Amino acid sequence: MTETPKWIAADWGTSHLRLWPMGNDDRPLRRIDSDLGMSRLSSEDYEPALLNLLGDDLPEALPVIICGMAGSRQGWAEAPYVETPCAVPFEGTQVTTRDPRLRLHILPGIKQMRPPDVMRGEETQIGGFLAKEPGFDGVLCLPGTHNKWVHISAHEIVSFRTFMTGELFALLGGQSVLRHSLGGEGWDSAAFADAVSNTLSRPATLTSSLFTLRADSLLNGTGADVTRARLSGLLIGAELAAARPYWLGQDIVILGEDAVAAAYRDALAAQGAAARLVPAGDITLAGLTAAYHHLKDKI
Repeated sequence: MTETPKWIAADWGTSHLRLWPMGNDDRPLRRIDSDLGMSRLSSEDYEPALLNLLGDDLPEALPVIICGMAGSRQGWAEAPYVETPCAVPFEGTQVTTRDPRLRLHILPGIKQMRPPDVMRGEETQIGGFLAKEPGFDGVLCLPGTHNKWVHISAHEIVSFRTFMTGELFALLGGQSVLRHSLGGEGWDSAAFADAVSNTLSRPATLTSSLFTLRADSLLNGTGADVTRARLSGLLIGAELAAARPYWLGQDIVILGEDAVAAAYRDALAAQGAAARLVPAGDITLAGLTAAYHHLKDKI
């Protein structure tokens, strides 16, 4: 006999949606993946999309805990930001739905006023990490399109900074003159390390160094694997130079185990800063689960 879900976990991002019907003992019964992210939906589209994807997983009224861009101003319903310093916010915004089977709560994002910064979705990852390591005191690095450095102390988010490093890499590699010097998926570790070191030492030379990549490929026939690694190293080096107050002398955890997370670990290691990689595959679900237990007596 198929187990009936007790509640639904949802990570609703800009381009993708992940759903987990949850059974007893906080076990996901299955995972549903969809490309119906915020960028493809109007506010009226969210409820029908959710009902269509859940299907028979909604035999009766169930709590649905959502994190991510569904709570943005352009999403399903805006869940206001909580200001730092703060604990991970698990007080969801309750949303009225047409279908009575949905008891919907959207988790808020976090804002920082000085300097201005925001996150929406990453706070749930942080909550998942702290649910597993509640005594952590240090800095979390969350690699992604918009990489974040987050200072954690006494179970609170003290401050954070966001860097558009991943987006800049994609834009430069896909739309700038550098696209003619890139191709494939090759990588040169020595070239990456050298570029990180150069930009950390001289961050003001970044824009000139970027064009040097193109000139080097034209004049010296430098391969795409070296150029790609250097481009990544230049951008990550500039980020590390700006984020130095976050990582210098801190206990550093990088959420992720992919090539990007490893690149950050290697770049930090070259500066004498040891960072450990923590698997991020189920970290959002762990955060949503923590939110459910915080809210379940209220829903």
